Amino acid sequence: MEIEEKEMAYERARKKVKKIQRFYRSLFGAIFTISIVAAVNYYVNEWAYPWFLWVVFGLGISLFFKGIDAFDWSIFSKEWEDRKIKQLIDKEKK
Repeated sequence: MEIEEKEMAYERARKKVKKIQRFYRSLFGAIFTISIVAAVNYYVNEWAYPWFLWVVFGLGISLFFKGIDAFDWSIFSKEWEDRKIKQLIDKEKK
């Protein structure tokens, strides 16, 4: 029983590390992509219209949601769910 719990904890930790790895890979890929697109933007029109900022915006949104998933930055976490369920059950009992 205890060994099974340790294996499950290990598996959860391994999945969490994989999510964090994917986030950092995405971050470095985004930095590389933005650098290339910014260089092309400068070469084409020397910042007359900085259209590469649209790429920054899109990749920023993507990284934001990947960060939320990887680092569990949610206001609706499992603990919040459990508290809310308990609160509603207590309210219903009264």
